Amino acid sequence: MLKNPIPEVTNQLQHRAIGIINGKFTPHGSKQLNRGFLIDNKGEKIETVVLGKALSLLKKHIDLKKSYYWIVYPKNKNTQNLHLQVAGIWDPYQLNDFPNDSSKTNISKLLEELGLKDNYFSVRGELVFVNTQKKEIVVKISTSVKSKNSKNKNFKLVIKGDISLEHLHSFISFDINRDGNSLQLINYQVIEKNLSEKN
Repeated sequence: MLKNPIPEVTNQLQHRAIGIINGKFTPHGSKQLNRGFLIDNKGEKIETVVLGKALSLLKKHIDLKKSYYWIVYPKNKNTQNLHLQVAGIWDPYQLNDFPNDSSKTNISKLLEELGLKDNYFSVRGELVFVNTQKKEIVVKISTSVKSKNSKNKNFKLVIKGDISLEHLHSFISFDINRDGNSLQLINYQVIEKNLSEKN
């Protein structure tokens, strides 16, 4: 069974921001493996932090000279400075229970079979801002952790794209493509209109 790096949504109003990027991870130093840059196959650098779960994988299984498919959470303050948090590494052969046959199926073909591709992000949340002149939108994503002491219960992502103002405060599922350090809207689907009226 091939494990999907970006799982199916379990709830229609499930918030999330998750993506997959192929590249090499270069830590800032040998003593600080959890911070560094993800360098994609075009040589673009993205500031990256490796989260706890993925850090043990990195230490045990990852050859830093090789490219891998990284499962990442995006964060940004504007359309020019993407920051990634690595949640996992998608390698159907080494790290999953996928049979390793001698023909070594092309990993990007496996991704296509799952309806995914390199630099694809799935973002689901409330559309809170639209700048029609700059062609930018802001999506608010609430994390499922409802603990009182977690400060970052929700965060906002700035995405390049054009959406009608009538969709403001609607819950939307976005298909996003990463281009350099920016996130670009490919298409979207309105899941529920006017959330603010219901709260």
